[in-house]
Amino acid sequence: MTSSELWGPESAERYDAEETEMTSAAVLGATVGFLADLAGDGRALEFAIGTGRVGVPLRDRGVPVVGIELSEHMAAVLRRKVDEDTLPVVLGDMATTVVPGEFSLVYLVYNTISNLLTQDEQVECFRNAARHLRPGGRFVIELGVLPLRFLPPGQVAVPFDVSERHLGFDTIDPVEQLLVSHHFTRDGEDGRYRREASRHRYAWPAELDLMARIAGLRLERRVADWDGSPFTQDSPKHVSVWRKPR
Repeated sequence: MTSSELWGPESAERYDAEETEMTSAAVLGATVGFLADLAGDGRALEFAIGTGRVGVPLRDRGVPVVGIELSEHMAAVLRRKVDEDTLPVVLGDMATTVVPGEFSLVYLVYNTISNLLTQDEQVECFRNAARHLRPGGRFVIELGVLPLRFLPPGQVAVPFDVSERHLGFDTIDPVEQLLVSHHFTRDGEDGRYRREASRHRYAWPAELDLMARIAGLRLERRVADWDGSPFTQDSPKHVSVWRKPR
């Protein structure tokens, strides 16, 4: 069982259309290039593959990809893009589901480890990645860094998007390391907004490194983005690579 909230059919159908920036050639080109270099001549396993935003172009790049996905509705959207023989997907959670074989790369993108709402589950996610990796293989996570410096005393909300069709802000509980992402999205032209919210458990880079050590992995590289830019105290996110010893 997992604490992750399940994506329903409506959210799955809207996902690609609402994530236009993350599906752009600029973002996907750098992401896929980074992952393909790490995969080398081996196979890649994507935890929480979703609609195949990254997995499908990585497979098109020539890397054999297998996915694990909790939501059958997200997997159904992916299946309209590519068949099961080309990109197999196993329904299950990323902390415990096991697929056959070994992989040179396991990866988890776009803040998705935060969908696991307990530290124990996040540790199990690292252990599951290590379980699937061949010696020398890598586990990659893309995760935002919480902007706590934007919170003055007494404030619990931080906006992350204010645009014509979308208002987004996070409410943060620093004690439990939980946040709720609130979205108000304008549908159609009648001025009405659709409200959605999702819960997440944020983790600091150092905490992830300890999870990796528990799983027998060691930090190899941490950068600010898929383009390899340096990670600094001002970076809003990181891409981290841990390696399984040979």
